[in-house]
Amino acid sequence: MSNSVVLETSLSDLPVRRGKVRDIYDLGDRLLLVSTDRISAFDFVLPSGIPDKGRVLTQIAAFWFDLLKEPNHLITTDVEKMDLRGGVDLQPLAGRSTLCRKTEVVPIECVVRGYLAGSGWKEYGQSGTVCGIELPEGLTESSQLPEPIFTPATKAEHGDHDENISFERMVEVVGPEVSEELRRRSLDIFRRGTEYARQRGIIIADTKFEFGRVGDELILIDEVLTPDSSRFWPADLYEPGKGQPSFDKQFVRDWLLSTDWDRQSPPPALPEEIVTKTRQKYVEAFERLTGKTFGE
Repeated sequence: MSNSVVLETSLSDLPVRRGKVRDIYDLGDRLLLVSTDRISAFDFVLPSGIPDKGRVLTQIAAFWFDLLKEPNHLITTDVEKMDLRGGVDLQPLAGRSTLCRKTEVVPIECVVRGYLAGSGWKEYGQSGTVCGIELPEGLTESSQLPEPIFTPATKAEHGDHDENISFERMVEVVGPEVSEELRRRSLDIFRRGTEYARQRGIIIADTKFEFGRVGDELILIDEVLTPDSSRFWPADLYEPGKGQPSFDKQFVRDWLLSTDWDRQSPPPALPEEIVTKTRQKYVEAFERLTGKTFGE
């Protein structure tokens, strides 16, 4: 286990944008995405980080980009090949950095749901629909859907929740041809990814993809099928009718809910036990998916 937690990076005078998890450096026609060990919950970045979390996310995404063979933004995750400016300390960046092509980002989250969970389950209980799509009666929490559904959302600015929208609204935003292509490709990537993950003992209940445009081509960007962009459930423990254990920040959310934190003020630091358990879940997801030992 790494001794240090990387909560923030700083590369000389390179312009940087900081998201909840990643530091994004603008290199002209390319971007450097650095996944830190920051962790967020309930729209707050927590003061504690999870050791190796950024490395796990970066390496899972790189694994999927290679496996899926989908046109994507990845150039390299090898910091030795990134030709960064002299004087940059590569050690904190190793294993957690992605050099990628810059794109014109499509302002839509391409969400695919294969199971009834989260906000989808809540809406279904109220109206029998998910994002306006009618579903059969009698489904329970965590039920597998008859077939995966595409439920786009608008990309939120900092701190705001993404907003689910109808496919018709997506067409108004990005046009019919782009909408049809992204729906078709999102469902195809999800199908291929979930079939592979199921063989490795992981159910991918839902996920979100992002796409960007380079010239006339739409390519997959951001991260893909990671525990931060998806719900990962252990297949051997799957039991519909209730919430499922998962490979992400479940321990963090559960612990925060057990405290008297009001979810309005700055959040408390995490106990070492919660940090350790959360790291173990991220690492286990990597090892199950890739068949490799993390850190080798």
